[in-house]
Amino acid sequence: MGLRPAEPRLIAWAVSRGGVCGAMDWPGFTASLVVACLIRVPSEVVKQRAQVSASSRTFHIFSNILYKEGVQGLYRGYKSTVLREIPFSLVQFPLWESLKALWSWRQDRVVDCWQSAVCGAFAGGFAAAVTTPLDVAKTRIMLAKAGSSTASGNVLSALHGVWRTHGLSGLFAGVFPRMAAISLGGFIFLGAYEQTRSLLWEAGRERP
Repeated sequence: MGLRPAEPRLIAWAVSRGGVCGAMDWPGFTASLVVACLIRVPSEVVKQRAQVSASSRTFHIFSNILYKEGVQGLYRGYKSTVLREIPFSLVQFPLWESLKALWSWRQDRVVDCWQSAVCGAFAGGFAAAVTTPLDVAKTRIMLAKAGSSTASGNVLSALHGVWRTHGLSGLFAGVFPRMAAISLGGFIFLGAYEQTRSLLWEAGRERP
C-alpha cells in the first residue's frame, strides 16, 4: 500500500521528534559532556601549549605543566570548556533536527543521509559562530601565564579582558576557521550517524 500525500510529512515530523533531540536525555547528555571534558581538557591544554611552542616536544610540555603547576595545570580551562560545550550542543542538535524537519516538509519526504549531513554542517557552523567568544575565553585561560588573573579560570573576567583590549573583533577572533572546521566535522559526523541509523533501521526491518 502506497503512502498518501500527507503521510511523508507526518513521517518527517515523527523523525524530527524521535531523532537525536527527541530521544536525548538532556541531563544525562550534559553529565556526559562534563565527564568527557575530564579526559579532553588535559589533551587540549597540552595541544594549545604545543601550538604556541612548536620547538617543544609534547612529553616535555606535559611534564613541564605537571612540574610547575601540578595536576590542576592540566585542567586549567576545564570550567570554560564545559561552559562552551553545553551551549554549543544546545544550539547544534536542536537546530540540526529543525533543519531536517523543514527540509523534509519542503520536499514532502524524509531527508536523505547527504541532506542530513548538509543540515549538520549548517547547524555546526552556526553553533560554532555563536559560541566563539566562549572558545576565545577558553583559549586565553589555557595559555595564560601561571598565577595571572586570567589563569584563575574566571570566564567572565577573561571575556571582559578581551572586550576591553580588542573589542568585539577580539571576542570573535578565529570565527571563520572555527566555523569551517566544525561545519566539516558536522557534515561528516552527523551524516555518518544518519547513514548508520538508516542501515540499522533497514537491517532491523529485514529481520524475521
